[in-house]
Amino acid sequence: MSTCRDSAAKEVALEHSDHELDGSLSPEKDGFSADSLLSEALRTPANATQAETAVDPHGVWRQVLAEFALEMPSSQLDACIQASQVLHYEDGHFIVGLPNAYYLDWAQARLRSKIKRKLASIMQRSSVDVSFRVAPASQPAHANKPAPLYEASSSAQPHAAESVQAQRPTPSTTPASSRVVGMLNSKYTFESFVVGKHNRLAFTAAEMVVREPGQRFNPLYIYGGVGLGKTHLLNAIGNRLVETGCKVLYCSAEQFTHDLVNAIRDRATDQFRAKYREIDVLLVDDIQFIVGKESTQEELFHTFNHLHAAGKQVVFTSDCPPSELPRIEERLRNRFEGGLKTDIVTPDFDTRLAILRTKADRQGMHVPQEVLELIAQRIESNVRELEGALNHVWMYAVMQAQPVDSRLAASVLDRVAPQRSVCAPARTIERVAAYFGLTPADLTGRRRTADIAHARQVAMYLLRTENNLSLPAIGEHLGGRDHSTVSHGIDKIAVELQRSETVRQTIVRLREQLYLP
Repeated sequence: MSTCRDSAAKEVALEHSDHELDGSLSPEKDGFSADSLLSEALRTPANATQAETAVDPHGVWRQVLAEFALEMPSSQLDACIQASQVLHYEDGHFIVGLPNAYYLDWAQARLRSKIKRKLASIMQRSSVDVSFRVAPASQPAHANKPAPLYEASSSAQPHAAESVQAQRPTPSTTPASSRVVGMLNSKYTFESFVVGKHNRLAFTAAEMVVREPGQRFNPLYIYGGVGLGKTHLLNAIGNRLVETGCKVLYCSAEQFTHDLVNAIRDRATDQFRAKYREIDVLLVDDIQFIVGKESTQEELFHTFNHLHAAGKQVVFTSDCPPSELPRIEERLRNRFEGGLKTDIVTPDFDTRLAILRTKADRQGMHVPQEVLELIAQRIESNVRELEGALNHVWMYAVMQAQPVDSRLAASVLDRVAPQRSVCAPARTIERVAAYFGLTPADLTGRRRTADIAHARQVAMYLLRTENNLSLPAIGEHLGGRDHSTVSHGIDKIAVELQRSETVRQTIVRLREQLYLP
């Protein structure tokens, strides 16, 4: 108990230090408030200057979103940005709405200076100012606000809607708003999720969870890299279960820790436990951020046990499988592995192209097929970067009054997503050896222990698929091996990729390393 109290006290102290740092960054230097500016703006006469009416603040804001997306932001920054909307613009001053005070405080302390720099650069002004205010979630956003990741037309996934609708319980008479704790994005639905080979298992598992919450796949643990759709699926589960009458709590792991620290500090742990346990469904995003936080892990363990024993559904997302979470209690790791684990990997070319076409159609962008193919070829890492690249190309064409064609797209992509080249074959062998804790001599030598043989076959596979070497050339680089041996090794890894999550993750991570400078 003393260890737990000491750990909790450390987390409280850390939270206090974070608040002090945030407070020092709070922008209260302006001679007016956002509220007064907005009130004054509503009285702006109809004969505003031509220079001001020529500015499309919503279009400029979309380009800011695109640039943040290309920088691969953290999950909290991503959620804050996605929830934003331009309320008003006048004479170089933006007023941006956020859905709650938590996001507002965070944006003021952490994002304001970055946003100002981006706005000034995009608008080619010496200075641009930005203020934030809370805008109710029900407030309609501008018609051209970017749609969420994986958004598709209503006809794209009819089977998903019909299969779940057939087994949907009668909705509760309680208003939907009172059945949600936290904030769900209403645009993140099953119907708006583009399904491909890279995410089909996760999508199917999520559908099954909403049919029988708490009965199958409990917990559901979805993991994968940044920008692949984990948060979209988590919100889709929450939105569907709210419709069926369930009380749903959605939060990030960071928010869970924040609430726990505040509860300990304010001696309000009973209220904290009531909030997180008197629900039907708990959805926790980015669970990897509880790593190393002992008090958070302790409370999450007991919260999970309480909900699981009561037949309530729990869903987690993470950037890695439970087995790879460092500094986490073994009993909690076992809980994560007790249901269903499913990953979302990088989409293939055809799926990337389908996602781009869907996004362009939804946002009214008339983009030629060859431009979409160019973007899909150049952006392979994740869907968030795909969306950001598409927005960047479109906004550049609009602002420069140029047609969207392959020449313009290539010019924009050269700046925001320069082409990368794979490292030399010798360097590929070095990086594979280092990944497995071996030396290049181990892979080129004659030893055939199981670990060396496996690493050697991985090197063969990558030299073939990434370096595009012939079988004899691969054999020469790996100690003069016969081409039939090389062919067998490549085929073996190709088969294991279809069966083993561990092998898939290994190839994904090594492939990223091969394109580093």
